[in-house]
Amino acid sequence: MGHNGDSDDRKIGPERKCIATGEVQPKHGLLRFVVGPEGQLVPDILGKLPGRGIYVAAERGALELAVKKNLFSRSAKQPVKLPDGLVEEVERQLARRVVDLISLQRKAGKAVAGYEKVKSWLQMEEAEVLIQAVDGSGRGKSKLSTPHYGSYIGWLTADELGLAFGRQTVIHGALASGGLTQRVVEEARRLKGVRVNEGGKGHPKG
Repeated sequence: MGHNGDSDDRKIGPERKCIATGEVQPKHGLLRFVVGPEGQLVPDILGKLPGRGIYVAAERGALELAVKKNLFSRSAKQPVKLPDGLVEEVERQLARRVVDLISLQRKAGKAVAGYEKVKSWLQMEEAEVLIQAVDGSGRGKSKLSTPHYGSYIGWLTADELGLAFGRQTVIHGALASGGLTQRVVEEARRLKGVRVNEGGKGHPKG
């Protein structure tokens, strides 16, 4: 994972500057916020709300720094009211976005769940992305490998994956290439930066 997307990042779309780190990077690696009519800060996960965007790197540390020092007010050049639990709300919205995108891929026939189906897709090289629940058994997860040149997503919970696949819980999932798969990978990468858990620290080697 990682090496397949990094070289493309420099070519992708417009870039913006993070108000916390000062780094300039492609928009898909940043979180966008706008200031609402009452002067309140609103996360814009989909990047579609009207107004001038304020950008923060999709990293928990950068977001916490922006909140702690209220860098949003400085960037907006006006007093900005921050909602309580902003970092957690951003994480929630990002997780919902990833779940919704996986669900759309499932409805398009480009996603499967369940150990045997995922194993079959991996063997037939149908899978481009391996998804495994962060709270699934490590032993069970280690039996499946990330597709060659593919991506791995391992920081969603079994409940969140269950929502995406229309089941109670899901441990193993896979996405085929095409459709919204690249978008899922990008959004999941943003979620990984904001979410703190063991699942973000490594994955089965392909």
